Amino acid sequence: MSDDISSAQLCENITRESLQLNQHLEKMTEQMENVSVKLSWMAYDMVVLRTSPDLAESFKNLENEFLKCKAVICGPTDGQDKNCHPATEEHNIPPK
Repeated sequence: MSDDISSAQLCENITRESLQLNQHLEKMTEQMENVSVKLSWMAYDMVVLRTSPDLAESFKNLENEFLKCKAVICGPTDGQDKNCHPATEEHNIPPK
């Protein structure tokens, strides 16, 4: 009888963790989509404003957005220039 209870609890825990993982991945995907849209608009603005004196400011904004995107994907670098290889890094999901 206790095996049935522990199996049910295990199944419930796995289901709950899976749901949390799906929610976390959905949130990360939405954030990356938002960053992508911002970067696309900034790139468009740079092409349109190529002859504008505001080019330097637009470029600085693009660089800042790139650094934010890199921080989301690779994590903060703590001031050190680390190589980013997200496909080879272990992904730790923070607890909610």
